[in-house]
Amino acid sequence: MEGELITNQDERKLNNLTLAVYILQAVSLLVGVTGLVGVIINYVKRDDVRGTFYESHFDWQIRTFWIWVIGTIIGVALCVILVGYLMLFALWVWYIYRIVKGFLNFNDRKPMLL
Repeated sequence: MEGELITNQDERKLNNLTLAVYILQAVSLLVGVTGLVGVIINYVKRDDVRGTFYESHFDWQIRTFWIWVIGTIIGVALCVILVGYLMLFALWVWYIYRIVKGFLNFNDRKPMLL
């Protein structure tokens, strides 16, 4: 859609997709697989959001997912020496912060600054 005029219907679809991914990320705190579904949506629809307000939110969501995955792997490995539990808790708080900050900026129609 880059360089093209975006219709109201396209705008609504991109808006709904971005919102859906934030919801999927939030639900992933309870049901981890939804975060994976969200990032798949991000990658599949990434070309559609290029050059729009939603692009920065997709980048934010993708980055949040991958940092969460890598941090979780490291945290679980470090649970052997107990510091991993602290890291996993901090990561959980950070993940909530990223979802809330992203959603609030999305709701205010502000791009995410990476």
